[in-house]
Amino acid sequence: MDCEKFNLKEAACLGIAGNFTGHLEQAGEAAGFAGIKAADKNAPKGIFPTYIPGPAGSVPGYLTVFPFDSDRIVFPRGEQNLQIEPECALVCTVRWNGAKAAELVPVLFGASNDCSVRGSGAEKISMKKNWGPSSKGISRNLIPVGAFESGGTISGYRIASFLVRHNEVSAYGEDSPVSGYSCIYKNLLDWTVGQLNSQQDEGPLENVGAYLNDAGRPQKIVLSIGSTRYTEFGQRTFLQDGDAAVVVLYQERKYSPDDIAAMVQDGTVALDKENSVLWQSVRAGAF
Repeated sequence: MDCEKFNLKEAACLGIAGNFTGHLEQAGEAAGFAGIKAADKNAPKGIFPTYIPGPAGSVPGYLTVFPFDSDRIVFPRGEQNLQIEPECALVCTVRWNGAKAAELVPVLFGASNDCSVRGSGAEKISMKKNWGPSSKGISRNLIPVGAFESGGTISGYRIASFLVRHNEVSAYGEDSPVSGYSCIYKNLLDWTVGQLNSQQDEGPLENVGAYLNDAGRPQKIVLSIGSTRYTEFGQRTFLQDGDAAVVVLYQERKYSPDDIAAMVQDGTVALDKENSVLWQSVRAGAF
């Protein structure tokens, strides 16, 4: 399904921090969560907002600016250290019970880049995520998720990511199965609903539930469920003008990691519509 067939601007867009073991440490973000206590040591650290539709109440103004672009990433003014965050995103419908989220039902999934500024000193994660238009991306090709609680279609997919610079393709994140997330399937849905109803403004996190209520309780949520670990190259390499950032969700029964890398190199990776591909050009001109 083409993501343009539903209005992404009407969906609240959220991310999950710390859902792939080792990523926060690689990204230099772990210290900010030192005081955040999770009920389960293997649970993610929290939820952060990247876009909340409509200016309302407690929602910071920058979060009402639509940041998604399926074709490009544009640098924020005055910042140099940007990294790809290769993720799987879920498009979910939301059932509300008054002011509380009662149920999330995933309907689609696809490749996303929750691109982030490193070392900015920003107090909240969301400040490193939404710096204006073309801050992040989601693939135009979204795939029906099936019976997500028990694995569904998504269980057969892997996440790969690449940086293309001067026509040279380099693996940016570790090629990883979607099943490798710390919290996934029914556990992920239950944890997310609980977090929406209980998370407070603390450290790098915000009261996302209050934001959603102030925004009129959106009926759809796009949830980027966590970045994979970086390769050594990805951990030390920041984006530059002229690069391409590529995230691929692909079927492991059809392709090997080497197959996907070769298809990125020759530009054919998006031809199989059973894959979800996000290919963004990087531009240094800031808004």
